[in-house]
Amino acid sequence: MAPQDKKTTEANARALRELLKQPDNKVCADCKRNDPRWASWNIGVFLCIRCSGVHRSMGTHISKVKSVDLDTWTPIQLETIQKWGNRLANKHWEAHLKAGHIPPDHKMESFIRSKYETKRWAMEGDPPEDPSVLDT
Repeated sequence: MAPQDKKTTEANARALRELLKQPDNKVCADCKRNDPRWASWNIGVFLCIRCSGVHRSMGTHISKVKSVDLDTWTPIQLETIQKWGNRLANKHWEAHLKAGHIPPDHKMESFIRSKYETKRWAMEGDPPEDPSVLDT
């Protein structure tokens, strides 16, 4: 794969910064802490550094983690995170979780693994191709 040109890389970085300004993306999708600087681009969520470590430990077959600030994002990775974001992703992954539930710190890894590995609170079936249907 050819290296990405500087103009595309800078445009993608600007787009990511704009996404992080959206209210639901200002907090980690899992623990709800402020100022997430990491993301699982295939799931479409922004994460704090701690939760990103749990995502990494689950393996890339479940979650593909990148830094918002340090990594270069491809157009496809950016498109996925733009399409989803924390609000729509959690509509799918936390569909059967009590509203406002935030697990205690000592249970965070277990919570994240239950959320994405075993899909404990997720809607039936795979995440939709077009997440905007979750708003209907």
